[in-house]
Amino acid sequence: MIVDAGQKSEIAEVVLAFVIPTKDRSEDLRRMLRSLVAQTRPPDQVIVVDGSRVEVSWCVAEFPELKIDYVRLLPPSLSAQRNAGMAVLRPEITHAGYLDDDVVLELDAVYEMATFWVSAGSDIGGAAFNVVNDAGSIPSALMQRLGVLGMGIGCVAPSGLVYEVGPIKINVESDWLCGGATVWRREVIEAYSYDNWFQGTGFMEDVDYSYGVRERYRLFVLAAARLAHFTPPVRPDRQFLFGKWQVVNRMHIVRKYRHRGLSLRKAWGASLLLLVSNSVRGIFYRQPGLWDRGLGNMAGIVSELRGGSESIGGFLK
Repeated sequence: MIVDAGQKSEIAEVVLAFVIPTKDRSEDLRRMLRSLVAQTRPPDQVIVVDGSRVEVSWCVAEFPELKIDYVRLLPPSLSAQRNAGMAVLRPEITHAGYLDDDVVLELDAVYEMATFWVSAGSDIGGAAFNVVNDAGSIPSALMQRLGVLGMGIGCVAPSGLVYEVGPIKINVESDWLCGGATVWRREVIEAYSYDNWFQGTGFMEDVDYSYGVRERYRLFVLAAARLAHFTPPVRPDRQFLFGKWQVVNRMHIVRKYRHRGLSLRKAWGASLLLLVSNSVRGIFYRQPGLWDRGLGNMAGIVSELRGGSESIGGFLK
């Protein structure tokens, strides 16, 4: 893409930083940093927050053109790593975002993001990249009929279940944004931090954060700001943990935002439906992972019945 002088001047008003939490994925991190180096409009600051067992400072050193700020944080936790990265933003940064270490940005992705922010109104607080290789989950017709799933992409339903935003062709306004592919106004970063209640991988921590921001600001997913997300599958021995998080972490969010219309009654209904769906599919399709996930759903329900959401650590991949 050829950018004229006027466009460069306007885009220069957006001083953009990215925080990249990482843990034990040096090759993924190297691939992602290569995609940042190749951008037609490079970021103004890059912060790598490393929670790896063996530090990846050697990988960061391979990209001197990015002038990366390296932060080492142990024990690792996605929410804590994101907060630690934002704590070292340079004063001149006007917009800052988060990138997962396993994404790859298309050549004009940062340019398109910066262009959006040039003309974005003050009522817009956050914008996400368009994840072009993720079709998202297929909504359950039964859950829609029972009123526990929202009726439009990007919706957070009263049950706390979210309708994912798959690849898009036009900009879409959303109730929540994917945590590892977002950019926020500086004033949002200074007013909101990730909730450290979400430990480890932090399932649904991005819904919690962005839905909180949504109370005061509009949020968008940008069609032209494209990237691919090469997330690995949940490890077989982590399916039980994932199933428990599906219940406990979502119930935590519902309790937190009941004043916004989220419903504990519908959240309980969704938890029971998840339990039935995962268990039945696990048996019918002979997939032990789904059966283990259903057992995790049951454990989460029992935990909730015993007195409320418990903060559970762990990593899925």
